[in-house]
Amino acid sequence: MATDGAGEKLKGKMIDIRVKEKEQEATAVAASLNIPYINLFRFPITPNAISLISKEEAVKLKTICFLFTGEEIRLGSVEPDKEKVKELLHTLEERHHAHGALYLISEHSLSEAFHFYETLPIIKSVSKDVSITEADLKKFEEAISSLAELKKQLSISVNISDIITIMIAAALKFDASDIHVEAKENEIEVRFRLDGILQEVSKLNKDLWSRVASRVKLISGLKINITNKPQDGRFTIVSAGQKVDVRVSTIPTVFGESLVMRVLKPLAAVWFEELGLQDEILAALKRQIKKPTGMVVTTGPTGSGKTTTLYSILQQLNKPGVKIITLEDPVEYKLPGINQSQIDAGRDYTFAKGLRSILRQDPDVVMVGEIRDLETAEVAIQAALTGHFMLSTIHTNSAAGAIPRFLSMGVKPFLLAPALNAVMGQRLVRRLCQKCRTEAKLDEEIMAQIKESLGKLLPEVFSKKNLDLNNLKFYTSPGCGACDFLGYKGRIGIYELMEMNKELEGMVLKSEASNYVIEEAAVRNGMIKMVQDGLLKALAGITSVDEVFRVAQ
Repeated sequence: MATDGAGEKLKGKMIDIRVKEKEQEATAVAASLNIPYINLFRFPITPNAISLISKEEAVKLKTICFLFTGEEIRLGSVEPDKEKVKELLHTLEERHHAHGALYLISEHSLSEAFHFYETLPIIKSVSKDVSITEADLKKFEEAISSLAELKKQLSISVNISDIITIMIAAALKFDASDIHVEAKENEIEVRFRLDGILQEVSKLNKDLWSRVASRVKLISGLKINITNKPQDGRFTIVSAGQKVDVRVSTIPTVFGESLVMRVLKPLAAVWFEELGLQDEILAALKRQIKKPTGMVVTTGPTGSGKTTTLYSILQQLNKPGVKIITLEDPVEYKLPGINQSQIDAGRDYTFAKGLRSILRQDPDVVMVGEIRDLETAEVAIQAALTGHFMLSTIHTNSAAGAIPRFLSMGVKPFLLAPALNAVMGQRLVRRLCQKCRTEAKLDEEIMAQIKESLGKLLPEVFSKKNLDLNNLKFYTSPGCGACDFLGYKGRIGIYELMEMNKELEGMVLKSEASNYVIEEAAVRNGMIKMVQDGLLKALAGITSVDEVFRVAQ
């Protein structure tokens, strides 16, 4: 036994001697190449550094990142004089806005450094793609079956990579549009925006803040050491073969920073009849989009479903013999048979300039993601007047508000009046959970407000809906396990469609009418207002009165 022990000891010493010889050789090679040398044996390489280069690329190029501070990147390579290694360093410098340096290392150093890949999470920042596989989602599926379980899982997790992965996996599972991670005085608050409403999901230990913030910044290509200025970045989640963009925004706050990750899942195809339009509004919209020329505009705040509405209209118009081109920022859903173009402000490819180029392509239908300025508005209106059918969006609070908004941009009234066919205002309201839905008891003041609003519907609509103002029944949902005790699950649109007519065109030409006067004229000509559409959906048990008044008053 003693002999065996001595043999092992001798063997270990021989290995150490050979390793030292190799390191000495590496030192000599480095000197001949005029490149600094480093021994990575027992060097503390952080996950932030090692993850800058994928293991596959590290093996191929025999190169490792052993230091990354946010401002400085240091690479160790067995073959630092190779062009591909130098190109890799340059790429990393450009991507992370950092200064780089290249060191020569031995094969032994490289093999030692490879051990750090074993502790890496699934998130890899070399391509800024966060690959969440089916296995990852399955790993956390049982733990995040509900918001309560998500809160528990986040509170017991100490591994920063797991915490971020759990947040992202849960956001995908619960269809959250945003993940808010905010530094407070004594804690970190994590909130998800679910169906348009922020819901608290967990509170983390404040001691984790620097590591959580650094991890999010790293994967989104932001500077880790900058905490006193806003930053914007992005990364991509690859899940079930589907790429999901995540846009990251940071701003400094009193107690640290506020990080918001907006999850931009590709929009699912929504067919025309699935929008939730009342029969009268659906018939009017179908009538408008059959016109070969002119412009239909959707209005509403960010996140009100305008893009979904436009996509469903495009699918309705997408037929053989019709050329459709879109200009978007970003392209949220790939539509077969439609030419979609994404603007790039960095290359001066703006909505206005892109629209001018599109019109040279001889399209029948053009969709512009948003009209933000006079130049875009004028080009869109000219297109609508010269044989094209235009679709677009504009930010106003109501359909009637679109006309004053166009005029305030500087659009000429005599061009706007004949170009504009219709304006649709819309909002998204949360759907009541049908599992726990029950009849609601409303106070007299709210009921009087409802009766006043519904009483203004045109007689033909009133009779068609079989409305009895003295026998109105509404619903609420107290919450259950099926809706995570929120009372709501999913969303649906509420709408108003203002069709242009001679009276409204006259108001545009005079440039004198206010939102209120225009809206009153539209109602006289048959427009169902958004709040009325919402109340009709509330009567049908689809949503609640509180929800309608929250978004439409």
